[in-house]
Amino acid sequence: MGLFWPPHPFATTVERYAQMREAGFTFLITGNYVDDSAILNQSLAIADQVGLKVLVSSDPDVQNFSQRFTISDDRSVPMSITTADARKLATDALNRYRGFGSFAGFSLGDEPPAGRFPTLAKAFAVAREVAPDYTPYSNLVPGSGSGYQAFVRQFVDTVHPPMLSFDRYPLLASGEDAQYFANWAIIRSEGLRANIPTWTFVQSVEFNGHRFPTAAELLWQINTSLAYGCKGIQYFTYWQPDPARGEGFGRALTTLDGTLTPLYTAAKTINTTWLSQVGVELKPLVSELAVHANETPPAGATGFTPDTYLSGTSGSAAVLGRFRPTDAAKTRWLLVANRQHTTGASTTVTLNQATVTKVSVFDPATRAYTAQPDRTKIVATLAPGAAALYRLDA
Repeated sequence: MGLFWPPHPFATTVERYAQMREAGFTFLITGNYVDDSAILNQSLAIADQVGLKVLVSSDPDVQNFSQRFTISDDRSVPMSITTADARKLATDALNRYRGFGSFAGFSLGDEPPAGRFPTLAKAFAVAREVAPDYTPYSNLVPGSGSGYQAFVRQFVDTVHPPMLSFDRYPLLASGEDAQYFANWAIIRSEGLRANIPTWTFVQSVEFNGHRFPTAAELLWQINTSLAYGCKGIQYFTYWQPDPARGEGFGRALTTLDGTLTPLYTAAKTINTTWLSQVGVELKPLVSELAVHANETPPAGATGFTPDTYLSGTSGSAAVLGRFRPTDAAKTRWLLVANRQHTTGASTTVTLNQATVTKVSVFDPATRAYTAQPDRTKIVATLAPGAAALYRLDA
């Protein structure tokens, strides 16, 4: 559970970082003017104290070898540095931060264009060579359609990232982003093809054309992402960005002066009572199904059809995510996520009795599964935006 846009330098304190950790966050990506080595060292030292991990994105040397220049040993290439130059920049940055237990790796660029993929691939290779025990990271723009799928595939096949991360903020001032699930379908498909985990940013801020999320809308983004196989939930943003940056940024988990908003409380509740627990269950599993039940599928999404585990659905619209283990075991896990963030749901999933011998529901409070007396069906009664996890023994 990560966040971007942490407290600014004057709020880079033990108290503020403890608030992030208390809300269930496990890592942050630097930004919000936490830019030079002095404040980055302070950030990492405080993160050490409270138990957060840090991906460093704003160090000048990191930006120089990953974003500002092209890596090329052809000295005729404009605005270029050699591979040896990039290696030295990466080594210098590593040596500044490797002494901190909180240091997790480098963020090597947010939303890179396709034209940067070849040199970004070299930056990733340099980071892996110089810092093999740390994570190189980058995050993609949103999109949909065949052109976007080709873009994502090019990124994966060229850069070879350890995870596939993207952002899409579906809570518009005018309603719900109609391409949200189409975007997730592409990311899921390409992550599975490359056998790498998929991560996403959820919208936790208001800005131009985008509304301030409710608690149920935040939960809905998280649970629909989990149903699509997401392994890493990141919040954009934690701290309200400075208005001078443009884009009309308003409240996030904090206001500009650091006042905690109702969304902080919502995030803390979701992260500490649901996401951390269900995440442990889902993280080692492989997504094998992500379908929409009891509704006409949104653009780019897939509707439910019966199979060897699930024979039918009825009731309220839901997103069904099914997961398998990495071995040949026949046990499956089913996440039933409410398709709506404004109303509750009651969704019935009928189980194929030729396959399923037992069904158990996960209780995040005890982190245990309880067998249901009726193994013929699941009836999920869900609050707005909520989800429930079931284990299907076979």
